[in-house]
Amino acid sequence: MPSMLESHPAEAATPLLDALQAELADRARLGLLRQRRVLHGMQGVYVEIEGKRLLSFCSNDYLGLASHPSLISAMRDCAVTTGAGTGASHLVSGHQQAHEALEHALQTFMGLPGVLLFTTGYMANLGIITALCGRQDAIFADKLNHASLNDAALLSRAELKRYAHNDLTGLERLLAQSQARRKLVVADAVFSMDGDLAPVPALLSLCERYDAYLMLDDAHGFGVLGAHGRGVLEHFGLDSPRIIYMATLGKAAGAAGAFVAGPTILTEYLMQTARPYIYTTASPAPVAAAAMAGVQLIEHDHARRAHLRALIADFRASCRLQRWQLMASETAIQPVVIGSNEEAVQVSKRLLEHGVLVPAIRPPTVPRGTARLRISLSAAHTHEDVQRLLDILHRLEEA
Repeated sequence: MPSMLESHPAEAATPLLDALQAELADRARLGLLRQRRVLHGMQGVYVEIEGKRLLSFCSNDYLGLASHPSLISAMRDCAVTTGAGTGASHLVSGHQQAHEALEHALQTFMGLPGVLLFTTGYMANLGIITALCGRQDAIFADKLNHASLNDAALLSRAELKRYAHNDLTGLERLLAQSQARRKLVVADAVFSMDGDLAPVPALLSLCERYDAYLMLDDAHGFGVLGAHGRGVLEHFGLDSPRIIYMATLGKAAGAAGAFVAGPTILTEYLMQTARPYIYTTASPAPVAAAAMAGVQLIEHDHARRAHLRALIADFRASCRLQRWQLMASETAIQPVVIGSNEEAVQVSKRLLEHGVLVPAIRPPTVPRGTARLRISLSAAHTHEDVQRLLDILHRLEEA
């Protein structure tokens, strides 16, 4: 049966819907209208969309674990004994044995005494920042931080001061001027649209000098960076009670969810005060079981990280773009800046016609005039996959 809006649009129209329609039309005119694609089957190097098999450089499944048999069997086996849903928040009756085991495993793996699971990275960032900061405090944020960090800072009502990307001089000036009760420096460890790393040792040094704390969102580094996949802290060899570490389990770990790690008193405090943790149904235990299998593979399957690093080196050494710009990045995220929204979308469409899936990233996700292809490499790719992508890119740039 058609809805009221469909059958009698004139009667159903409201100023709000008119305004929304106008905004959507503007977005379409500017090439900013986002669309979803329905993926059939599993996430992987090859995906099926609209009946077409595509070579994908489009996921954050950096180690190729999202469809790994160990994760699938862990999730299936856990569902048999725990059921599909948790039925309550962690603090009521939703905290199951799989959650507890995963927190203990992450404590051991990260070498940090406190770990607290969250349902998503977005919720973890909201929970951490709003619990730690309020009106009397100040948050110092890199301008290229993930949207969840910016949203959390605004929600906290603390004074928000943003510094230019990786600008340590600008950050130090802001820290030196601040008289806030509590100072929190917040940064992506790996910037999700540029692929570069934050200067974490220098950030920590500034925090120590100006009595501030450092919160790192390592969503794109956990599992990938460091000799054992422990992320940016292992990459730089850092350990400090001033660091608040957040990482996700839906990217390199192949499952879903997130965790915060640090001193025990920090995670105990967040468990008592972080509203997204307190007022959310716990994620299903089978998800935690799959994440546990993913973390175990991160810890023991070093060959995946080695292969991914070789693919990154191969891609960068063989990329010969002239007009488009391959950005400086040593991570699995390899952005190619195209410039205009329209051309970035057109290049993405042409790649799709060649059977290759690469997303076009446009404002407001990235600054105006820097629309780009966000190429994500995975340990599941082969060197032949990378070469195929490069061959097509080179031909499209010359066309």
